[in-house]
Amino acid sequence: MVYLYKFTKIGLVIGSLFLFGACSMNKYAATEKIYKDKAKSFSEIIKTVPPPAQKIDGLDPTIQSWVGSINFGIRKPNFVIIHHTAQNSTQQTINTFLVKGKSEVSSHYIVGKDGVVVQMVNDYLRANHAGIGKWGNTSDLNSSSIGIELDNNGINQPFTDAQIKSLVALLDALKKRYNIPTANFIGHSDIAPGRKNDPKNFPWKVLAKQGFGLWYDDILNLPPEDFNAELALRVIGYNTSNLPAAIEAFKIHFVQTDITQVLTPADRLILFNLYKKYM
Repeated sequence: MVYLYKFTKIGLVIGSLFLFGACSMNKYAATEKIYKDKAKSFSEIIKTVPPPAQKIDGLDPTIQSWVGSINFGIRKPNFVIIHHTAQNSTQQTINTFLVKGKSEVSSHYIVGKDGVVVQMVNDYLRANHAGIGKWGNTSDLNSSSIGIELDNNGINQPFTDAQIKSLVALLDALKKRYNIPTANFIGHSDIAPGRKNDPKNFPWKVLAKQGFGLWYDDILNLPPEDFNAELALRVIGYNTSNLPAAIEAFKIHFVQTDITQVLTPADRLILFNLYKKYM
């Protein structure tokens, strides 16, 4: 009886551990099901021909037809937008991206302080990370970009070496996979002047040396007397409808030590140098 009791007790312990492990592995089972269901519904829309709900209402149906071309593909991202999470942990950000609500925010990747990378949306799908913004002539960045969130509370918290190392590896993979232009690695503040300021105090120069984003030269030439700073900002990509906010966004990215909404003589040197690179 004693031996039977011991074996039963051991069996219960092993069973409990197995159950606990299974529960731990499946803690995202409910949200994974939602993801799969949404992906399935999108696949049904794509494979249904003719495409549903794409008739031209103001046109006689008898002069509308469908012939499927064999030359097409799926979404190809052309930008990478880097954010900081403004939250306290990777887990908190994961939880935020699993909440269904009015904002329904998400991102393709999260890079933790420890260098762990969590992918949450397929690269080919549209994630809700950019919000209202504009870069050059592109006004719907969600549809043309990959969003990367860096675990950082945004309050003078440095980005870790492990985090930057993993980010560089991720950016390298994305650049090669989708042939993303060097200049198209930008920050959330770049596309949303006056609305967003992330990622703050980010080592853009380090990334630029690796081929992700542009940076100014060590030796800067004086701009001509008729140098148009507003035009230069627009050439780089900034929305200058609110010029002071655009200047601030430019300085968040390229100056950092001073992010006031006024261009100093030193700022103009940097801007002129970059302007020529983006032309």
